[in-house]
Amino acid sequence: MIEVTVSHRTWRCWQGGALALLLMVHALPAAAQTPPRAPTPRSADYIAAVVNQELVTASEVELRLASIRADAQRAGARLPPEAQLRRQVLDDLIAERVIVTYARDSGVRVDESEIDRAVASVAAQNQLTVDQLRDRLRSEGINLTRFRASLRERLLVERVREREVTSRIRISDAEIDAFLAKQRAAASAATELNIAQILVTVPEGASDAMVAERRARAEQALARVRAGEDFARVAREVSEDGNRERGGEIGPRNVDRLPDVFVNAVQPLQPGEVAPALLRTGAGFHVLKLIDRQKSAGPTVVQTRVQHILLRPSAQASEQAAAARLAAFKRQVESSANRSEAFAALAREFSEDGSAAGGGDLGWASPGAFVPEFELAMDALPIGGVSEPVLSRFGVHLIHVVDRRRTTPDLKQLREQARNALREQRFQTAYEEWVRDLRARAYIELREPPQ
Repeated sequence: MIEVTVSHRTWRCWQGGALALLLMVHALPAAAQTPPRAPTPRSADYIAAVVNQELVTASEVELRLASIRADAQRAGARLPPEAQLRRQVLDDLIAERVIVTYARDSGVRVDESEIDRAVASVAAQNQLTVDQLRDRLRSEGINLTRFRASLRERLLVERVREREVTSRIRISDAEIDAFLAKQRAAASAATELNIAQILVTVPEGASDAMVAERRARAEQALARVRAGEDFARVAREVSEDGNRERGGEIGPRNVDRLPDVFVNAVQPLQPGEVAPALLRTGAGFHVLKLIDRQKSAGPTVVQTRVQHILLRPSAQASEQAAAARLAAFKRQVESSANRSEAFAALAREFSEDGSAAGGGDLGWASPGAFVPEFELAMDALPIGGVSEPVLSRFGVHLIHVVDRRRTTPDLKQLREQARNALREQRFQTAYEEWVRDLRARAYIELREPPQ
């Protein structure tokens, strides 16, 4: 089977405004499958809802429920009561149909080359060549033309959603002025810290014995540093974070861009001093050193030159499959002599973003240019670092930091950053309002099960 898993997280994102359109293979219209599959003896299929000219069938609901239950079981998550869960699933499928029909009628076009790239990505995420994917689809009775049509619909939905939701968000000059004034006030009192750390990770769900072993390793590192060994040397030998090659140095950052527990731990320290005790967080055990403390330099920003590869989850290439594929790309890039070139080659071949033709290069980006989950992962990487797969509302990303620089933005750049930040804050609410408006204008008919 071509993978059709839909994660519980992805399903819940539909209610929260995720951009992934999950078109289940078994939920495609009858024309997509040749021949149509007969209903199982235990549960005859029927129409659960009519949405504009689209149908939501009972088999779709059952398939989505089965995926959610399986995913919740693997994750040990609790689900709502059965009746509530079934209503939510049906409601989500109706919302999907409403968005699909609107996108199809919107006049937006998707090039065949974009669909070709999406097909290649689905094949790669299922560890198949494109020809093997075609054979697999054919063996499962899935019409290739309709398969490409479903990918086209997904791309249409994402494009229309960004256009429609963004157009609903109005940011006035007065709001930008107020945002910048608040930033200036905060910057005038801000402190910039340069901290180095030695991190000994503790896996989630680790046994008491493993936690004790990890604590002992961190205590030994702390003892070595306090005995006079070079902190950077111990970090390179022991630390398990992305800054180990830089001696654990995180780099100068304003306190509002550092975890509160880090700021509190180094507050009593003078530059050059090491915190006397380990810090325990969800990541593991930290040995912290304060390298420098300075008042913020004012209106300067750290810009990042970044590349990314984007894979968009779908019914045929789930969120987990996309993440697994990107993890393989990460290993491939990290083993290359020139990471930027290796990353660019993969981006050109597999990325489903408009930056693919340029090797995934997003140029120099100032804070606030990207969605928060992308930016958080990017900021945590050292120069040359490659992230783990990162989920955002656009799909799953692999991020490579090429370089960084500190620069003084001009007024136009500052205002654009403020506009982007305010727009991002309001995107979720605007998306939910857009979906409600679409549903209010759509023809929706709920049908009872046959007696």
